[in-house]
Amino acid sequence: MAGIALAFTAVTRVLSCIQPTGEVHLGNYLGALRNWVIGQSAADAFHGIVDLHALTVTDTPGVIGNETLKLAAMLFAVGLDPEVATVFVQSHVPEHAQLGWVMECTVSYGELSRMTQFKDKTAKREGHFISAGLFTYPALQAADILLYDANEVPVGDDQRQHIEITRDIALRFNHRFGETFVVPTAVTPPAGARVMDLQDPTSKMSKSADSDAGCVYLTDAPEVISKKFKRAVTDSETEVRYDPETKPGVSNLLDILAGATGQAPAGLAERYTRYGDLKVATAEAVIDVIRPIQDRYNDLLTDQAELTRLLRIGADKARHVASATLQRTYDAIGMLPA
Repeated sequence: MAGIALAFTAVTRVLSCIQPTGEVHLGNYLGALRNWVIGQSAADAFHGIVDLHALTVTDTPGVIGNETLKLAAMLFAVGLDPEVATVFVQSHVPEHAQLGWVMECTVSYGELSRMTQFKDKTAKREGHFISAGLFTYPALQAADILLYDANEVPVGDDQRQHIEITRDIALRFNHRFGETFVVPTAVTPPAGARVMDLQDPTSKMSKSADSDAGCVYLTDAPEVISKKFKRAVTDSETEVRYDPETKPGVSNLLDILAGATGQAPAGLAERYTRYGDLKVATAEAVIDVIRPIQDRYNDLLTDQAELTRLLRIGADKARHVASATLQRTYDAIGMLPA
């Protein structure tokens, strides 16, 4: 078999994706999205809004498209530059679905059945409709990654199994059909601010929590943000001290204040003697960080032609890479050319 030339980039190519399901919250921003913005000039960054994956949990007409538009506006609002990073919508690049089928034919039933995330999600939906897409999800995710010759995929511990199965799929395909895919590496993303739920500071801030009271969304009005911080759970003591083990509520406020101001949480603790003052200061710092993001976000949502233009830039850049990878894949297999 003739050798297949791989498309290596001069700089490290990094891929991170996000589903358009629910509002973007403070934990998303301080923990991840801000690092995407900081890192977009240091690497060849690809950021996908994976709307096809959202089909596994969404069955109401009109929801996914609207959520995708809002998420795109937020990604640009926080500072991703379409001329620097490649920001695209997954369904705008048909090569994802095409390579996804190849990946389904390369991964085994046994490998998919051992995925922890599938077991967890199906357990939560016992008695309800369970999409086959939840089972084959890792195959499409592998296509998402391998399409772009990604060298690195920043992930948390809960996603490492997905990168491992992607690596297994890539290695198996390369063994069968010749060197075709860049085998990606899971990397620990730069440490972002540690943001926990304001009502349950032992749990991460999450849009899937039972109540919105502990989750600060980037679209929340200033008065709503202030109210949420005033009601934040602390403890029965009075000392402001950074001690995540024994004072998770107070330490969470200090972590958030540190993330918003760029200062060390332990040092900030020395400035406050009352919980109320710490809550007010943290709320004000968060509002100051969020205000310009909200202004840009609202501007983009009122100019959907501009938002569509920005997404088209990303789709064109993404397709340029993805189409070459898909063709390389078909050539390696020996598919009949069109």
